[in-house]
Amino acid sequence: MSPVALTLYTRLGCHLCDDMEAIVLPLVAELGCTLERVEISDQPGLEAQFGEEVPVLFVNGRKAFKYRVSERELRQRLRREQRAA
Repeated sequence: MSPVALTLYTRLGCHLCDDMEAIVLPLVAELGCTLERVEISDQPGLEAQFGEEVPVLFVNGRKAFKYRVSERELRQRLRREQRAA
């Protein structure tokens, strides 16, 4: 079974980004997911795509959460993804 792949799009100085990352990181370690953190500020294409809509968390390449996520919501989503793999 391959690990669930997470991509977190963030911006420097974004408190919501920091909050989401604080929820994501422990679950990544606990559940054996992979995490790619992408800073959009220096990437014009991503800046145009997401604008002010960060943080955005993709799960296995699909947009899953925007702005906020609770530990419970993320844990449920990751478990569903693990079962589907």
